Amino acid sequence: MFNVAGIEKKIIPKTLPYGKHHVRSYLRQNGNEEEWIKLQGYVYGKKLNEAFAYDGVKPFISYCEKENIEYCIISHKTRYPYSGPAYDLHQSARDWLIRHNLQKNIFFELTKEEKIERIAEQKCTHFIDDLPEFLTLPGFPENLTRILFNPFALNLAQNLPPDIKIMQSWKEIQSMMEKETGLKKHSLFELNTENM
Repeated sequence: MFNVAGIEKKIIPKTLPYGKHHVRSYLRQNGNEEEWIKLQGYVYGKKLNEAFAYDGVKPFISYCEKENIEYCIISHKTRYPYSGPAYDLHQSARDWLIRHNLQKNIFFELTKEEKIERIAEQKCTHFIDDLPEFLTLPGFPENLTRILFNPFALNLAQNLPPDIKIMQSWKEIQSMMEKETGLKKHSLFELNTENM
């Protein structure tokens, strides 16, 4: 999605490898942080309705529900983009989640610190995110299993603490969960479901 939007806006080459991380790196390395900020607003505000859920998300949710494992969606997202048109990013995300039958237990936090506080408040046992820089912030609950979702097998593991698990698919995450014992119905998960 970020590649398509970036090509549409004529700010990235068509030959750029697919994925949000590649687009972000390309724009930042070329001194275009402002374009990256605007592109995020455009994708998460206007184009999100065109995004698909990652393969395996729905079976994973079904597995959680069947096993009485609670989950929640905790997102760090400003209400409006920092730059560009004033899309309501919370409403856009909520609409997308509802359309994909993921409307239960949704929390939008305005800061990363508030997101970490919400994770603790919800007593999450596992937390899934696609940003290694977020997973390495201080303040996470002590016994939390942090999972880096890395579907494009990017080299994101540099400088990651060894206790952060790296998974490339929702099927792999589900398989890990099936092997764990002692998961209670109060186990909760952050879901990053947008296929960007």
